[in-house]
Amino acid sequence: MSTVLKVENLSHRYSSAWAIRDINFEISQPGVIGLLGSNGAGKSTTMNIICGVLNQTEGNVIINGINKSKDPRLAKKQLGFLPQTPPVYSDFTVQEFLTYAADLRFIETGKVKKAVAEVMDRTGITHFSSRLIRNLSGGYRQRVGIAQAIIHKPGIVVLDEPTNGLDPNQIIEARKLIREIAVDHTILLSSHVLSEINLLCRDIIMIEGGRMVFSDSMESFNNYLQPTTILVRMENPPSESELSKIPGVTKVQFITDRQCRIWFAENKPVNESIIAASIQHNWKLQEISLEKSVLDDVFKQLSRQS
Repeated sequence: MSTVLKVENLSHRYSSAWAIRDINFEISQPGVIGLLGSNGAGKSTTMNIICGVLNQTEGNVIINGINKSKDPRLAKKQLGFLPQTPPVYSDFTVQEFLTYAADLRFIETGKVKKAVAEVMDRTGITHFSSRLIRNLSGGYRQRVGIAQAIIHKPGIVVLDEPTNGLDPNQIIEARKLIREIAVDHTILLSSHVLSEINLLCRDIIMIEGGRMVFSDSMESFNNYLQPTTILVRMENPPSESELSKIPGVTKVQFITDRQCRIWFAENKPVNESIIAASIQHNWKLQEISLEKSVLDDVFKQLSRQS
């Protein structure tokens, strides 16, 4: 499968300070890739360089085999971008704005009408085609913003905080739309909301202190920290003090009368000891499972690596 986006040794300096240094990653298939980072970590600088808003100090951005530095116009044709604030004109109707966006994207004049109709249908805004954008809800303005980003069918779409400012129902609809677009587009999605990243993303790229500190699957991100707690459910549970006597157990907390969380020393799982003790003392063990890392904890741990 061909590479959609390749970032090589990307570095950028503002005055004497480096905003990002030696960023490297490669994306080769459709899906949603999360771009994470604390405020000031270099995430926005990376996005702006990829999208052609900034020219990098060093390194290369290659989109569908086209080096952005050598042929910026052709490279940008392969890319769609939705900034945090949708770049829409409130005095235009939806159809007028998308027609304008199609012209900006160099879609042939004879194909503009069809392209506008297709993208309105895909983003669910056809019934608002004649409405002024200023009269749309935040959720539908966001849909218009996404529509302008994909109207030319780019290989990669960059979405910056696409659900920011939306109400819960609008967020659900935006997630659904992003998943549908990701079937045949590569989406680079930036968000500060870790639950959003967890629900939508296949892979994660994380930048901290201007350097890349993580690049792998969402599953690997979830499991980055070694689990140190297990959840246990028993029909006839013992006291906290009795459970604490099991070798390796460091802390016990009952969540309900029959379920508890047990902390254990790092690299010393206590599953087998708990199972053996349950059989011996008739605790009637019903469930035992390792708890996954909390996303906030993983984010904090990776942030410290910068």
